[in-house]
Amino acid sequence: MSRAPIQDVPIVEDPIRLGQFLKLAGLAEHGAHARELLEAEEVQVNGRLETRRGAQLRAGDVVAVGGQRARPVHGT
Repeated sequence: MSRAPIQDVPIVEDPIRLGQFLKLAGLAEHGAHARELLEAEEVQVNGRLETRRGAQLRAGDVVAVGGQRARPVHGT
């Protein structure tokens, strides 16, 4: 079984908080949804469970929620 492709999401500032990135990448509909995903332990960063909404992400980190994966990249 193959993994989902990784969606590159341009960011302006590096680092970016995980809660903000979940919304920006479309992995969460809004801030409360991001919190719910984290509290339900459904979010992984670089293959490790993450429950902190304020966790700092840097360009290249891979965030997975369910079958979707995304990573922040420096915008142009």
